[in-house]
Amino acid sequence: MTTPLATLDIHGPVATLSLNRPDARNALSIPLLADLRARVDELSGRSDVTVVVMTGAGKAFCAGMDLKAVLDNHELSLQLLSSLAELTIAIRTLPQVTVAKVNGAAIGGGCGLATVADLCVTHADSRMGFPEVDLGVCPAVVAPWLVRKIGAGRARAVLLRGGLMSGAEAHDDSIADHVVPTLAELEPFTAALAKRLSSGGPQALRATKGLLNTIDGSLDREIVRRGAQLSASVLSTHDAQERLRAKLS
Repeated sequence: MTTPLATLDIHGPVATLSLNRPDARNALSIPLLADLRARVDELSGRSDVTVVVMTGAGKAFCAGMDLKAVLDNHELSLQLLSSLAELTIAIRTLPQVTVAKVNGAAIGGGCGLATVADLCVTHADSRMGFPEVDLGVCPAVVAPWLVRKIGAGRARAVLLRGGLMSGAEAHDDSIADHVVPTLAELEPFTAALAKRLSSGGPQALRATKGLLNTIDGSLDREIVRRGAQLSASVLSTHDAQERLRAKLS
């Protein structure tokens, strides 16, 4: 029996959505994205769930795109990036409050998943960031979500400088909403936060989230979809492919 690449564990009003590809640091492959989308679609119809905690199995939250899968294959790159774009839209428009529990590395598209959640919690020593430009890649799928999260000026600085940062630095940049000192403290803190959130009125939470999505432009799906096309076109360039080969060698 095939092990699911995304799992859903529901206890009362709180659901935990886990990326389950720990051997690859939960890197985003097309099958993983498909499983995640299926679980998110399942959650969208659950009126009994108020809060969704999203996390990664093993030591990483999500190491970003599966780089081996996109080497020398434009069509596959476009499919993967389009799948990621649609997943971010689906997560943002979930009726539940979403909390990213960043237990380890959240890189590139993985940090994008943390950013698209309503709240992000991590620990001081996690590794987060958007190193796409270092690899010759354009972070066009995640850029709209980061701008909505931290503002255009801060997002410009983060995305253009590339590289990675600690969880503590991500909190300083407002990418993470809460940071705890150690990994051991992350689980109890997140559990307490989810419990607190789930104590709110379900209809009030859904209505408030829907209103906020309207106010901040989260319902503009086309800019995210165009971002997937732009990112795929840059990824297919000679420079990007050479940088990826060097990264994978």
